[in-house]
Amino acid sequence: MPRKKELPFEESLARLEEIVETMENGETSLKDLMAAYSEGVTLSQHCLKALERAEKTMDIMVQENEGKIIEKELVLEEN
Repeated sequence: MPRKKELPFEESLARLEEIVETMENGETSLKDLMAAYSEGVTLSQHCLKALERAEKTMDIMVQENEGKIIEKELVLEEN
């Protein structure tokens, strides 16, 4: 069975926002809510993995006093 192609981050996030709006309108059947929730969890995991990959590959270019350009690892504070 061929593997399903992953959506780009932006499309995944947009679909996740659509799901949230649909769930918030209160007019969805329980069956459809459960399906939307399941899809939302999968999309959320995909988005988090994409963000983690981006964070790991992101570097900051810094110019030192002598005019040299050096690369430093980006360190983000965790909440």
